[in-house]
Amino acid sequence: MQGYGATPPGAGWPGNAAIAVQIVVNYEEGGENAILHGDAGSEAFLSEIVGAASWPGQRHWNMESIYEYGARAGFWRLHRILTQRGIPITVYGVATALARSPAQVAAMQAADWEIASHGLKWIEYKDHDREAELADMHAAVRLHEEVTGARPRGWYTGRCSVNTVDLATETGLFDYVADAYADDLPYWHDHAGRRQLIVPYTLDANDMRFATAQGFNSGDQFFAYLKDSFDMLHAEGVAGAPKMLSIGLHCRLAGRPGRAAALARFLDYAAAQERVWFARRIDIAEHWTRHHPPRPREGRPSRLARGAFVERFGGVFEHSPWIAERAFALELGPAHDTATGLHNALCRIFRSASEAERLGVLTAHPDLAGKLAAARRLTADSAREQAGAGLDALTDEERARFQELNTTYTARFGFPFILAVKGRSKDEILANFEERIGHDRAQEFRTACQQVERIALLRLQDMLPD
Repeated sequence: MQGYGATPPGAGWPGNAAIAVQIVVNYEEGGENAILHGDAGSEAFLSEIVGAASWPGQRHWNMESIYEYGARAGFWRLHRILTQRGIPITVYGVATALARSPAQVAAMQAADWEIASHGLKWIEYKDHDREAELADMHAAVRLHEEVTGARPRGWYTGRCSVNTVDLATETGLFDYVADAYADDLPYWHDHAGRRQLIVPYTLDANDMRFATAQGFNSGDQFFAYLKDSFDMLHAEGVAGAPKMLSIGLHCRLAGRPGRAAALARFLDYAAAQERVWFARRIDIAEHWTRHHPPRPREGRPSRLARGAFVERFGGVFEHSPWIAERAFALELGPAHDTATGLHNALCRIFRSASEAERLGVLTAHPDLAGKLAAARRLTADSAREQAGAGLDALTDEERARFQELNTTYTARFGFPFILAVKGRSKDEILANFEERIGHDRAQEFRTACQQVERIALLRLQDMLPD
């Protein structure tokens, strides 16, 4: 849920491009469910047939012929449109479909299209166990290499299970995996001690919406959606935050004449804009790996053992390690590996504590320019904070005034005056002190708690990047 947050990294696309446009041609025809292929029933997904359902034990002639259109006619139409414009393409090739289409594979290779793996068969994997899915993954790679002469460097199951990305990561076979829709930029996935590059795919800028509910029903809608997606991401890139636009095509869908015309209009529009990088998916993966390698995970809060976590963050709330101890039991993840994220987790514990416990945190704080400071008995954090505000270099008159205020304040409220002093001058601190000493206790208790949280945030910002 964290991702790159409000400030994504500069992609640094080649040629200072403001946007990377990546077009996928899904080659599935011949890999779909069919009893001719040994499956239990016919295909029911992504066709012109509204409300299609699998026919157990039966062939579905209409469904088969729709898929066949993609191989016989749709592929060649897309091939002409894309090669005439010199657009680099990634093919997601179902291995069994590629094996049934040698002429199409030869055309892909002649055009220097990347052929990534789209699995062994175009079937649903949500109910497969890990071992069966992994076996199909390895079988897909073997068959892919037999048919194309090279193993696939990218992987996309599409109809995946909860295990797919982790299984692909475990194999160590792929430069990237695309079974995710979580970002407009590539990112790194951690699993089993491996770091797997994810180059996210798309289900919205995808011609599959011609075959789903609430989808496109005309070429103009498809064109408008692609253009709007391009324009938004291109504008963000020009403003300094380049992204990636994925576009998904299927030979039996976008290969139909009325849809192919809309695709051609969009390609001509996008190619006419400045700072556009058309790329294969492997090109994007190589660029990202080279310029944005995975960062070390060691030492990140969500990955620390309990003892190490408490030792490192137990002093963020002054002399109150119990806050870090309880926060460790929360659902800490990558979103808490930043100052903002971990601060939220620690503050949840502080805010939900009893009033007596929160009072204990307040009373654990030292007076400003008080006796502990004079005796050099402050914690390292408090000493650094007070010194940064000049409270270690007071005149005798200023020191006497602080001591007088400290005594009066503590007697009035039952806890010391607390203020996040970082970035403040001693005159500002003194003015704040003199104003707040006139508050009622309830108001000042709330203010002191807010200042404790502010101090914690400032300390965390010195410890963790955001």
